[in-house]
Amino acid sequence: MTARMLPGAPVAEAVIAELKPRIAKLIESGHTPGLGTILVGDDSASAGYIRVKQEKAAELGLVSPHIHLPQDATQNDLINAIEKFNDDDAVDAMLVQHPTPPQIDFDAALMTMDPNKDVDGLHPTNMGRLALGMPGPVPCTPAGIEALLAHYEIPVSGRSVCVLGRGTTLGRPLSLLLTQKRPTANAAVTVVHTGVPNWPDYTRSAEIVIAAAGVPGILQPEHLTPGCTVIGGGVRYEGRKLLPDVDESCEDVAGAITPRVGGVGPTTVAMLFRNCIEAAEART
Repeated sequence: MTARMLPGAPVAEAVIAELKPRIAKLIESGHTPGLGTILVGDDSASAGYIRVKQEKAAELGLVSPHIHLPQDATQNDLINAIEKFNDDDAVDAMLVQHPTPPQIDFDAALMTMDPNKDVDGLHPTNMGRLALGMPGPVPCTPAGIEALLAHYEIPVSGRSVCVLGRGTTLGRPLSLLLTQKRPTANAAVTVVHTGVPNWPDYTRSAEIVIAAAGVPGILQPEHLTPGCTVIGGGVRYEGRKLLPDVDESCEDVAGAITPRVGGVGPTTVAMLFRNCIEAAEART
């Protein structure tokens, strides 16, 4: 069996195409959307992510003020940077690039962010909105996965979905998102993780498997039922080398699968800009 590939770039392009007239309308009204970014330290991968987001912001005509704090920055330094963007009317949405250096409590810093400017959708207020089905910024990778499945017309409603991973940025919010009553969700979702000894029993019974563990190569062909759809959301880096959760050999069993590179990543960035534009529209 040769799996159908599900690249993220066409999905991201469709999302961005839908945003462009909305951005133009905002600018015409006198409000140029603004995305603020904060980087703590000198991690090259994190700096690269920030650069991609700033370049995309410039391409779309957004303003993107950036604060780069040194590696030895304190918790108060980061909080002051967040509060600066909280008070800046030119900033509609912001993010703090993760991971941060060990002396920084990321979650505590996140609590000081205006939840309406939280472009990543990770503030507890926004996670609560997601759990209750209320409007608000949705974590970008889960939203991108839902959009990817919809773009490739892979049925989700009423189907069995197994999410392997329970992290707060992907597995947990994704499970909430895909159980909501929408044609592109409305699934029977099971969440398992590495603390479940027999987790392969659950992935083998699922029609859609979403790897979100951050454990390189954890998902192998024997963990799948032939013909299922596999979405690789979890990755880990060793230096600059990207190590996905989904082993390459899963392509021989799956009916459809995201590529090892260029799968969920582009959709995540696109959803970040969708959250940004929605925040800008809410403030006008």
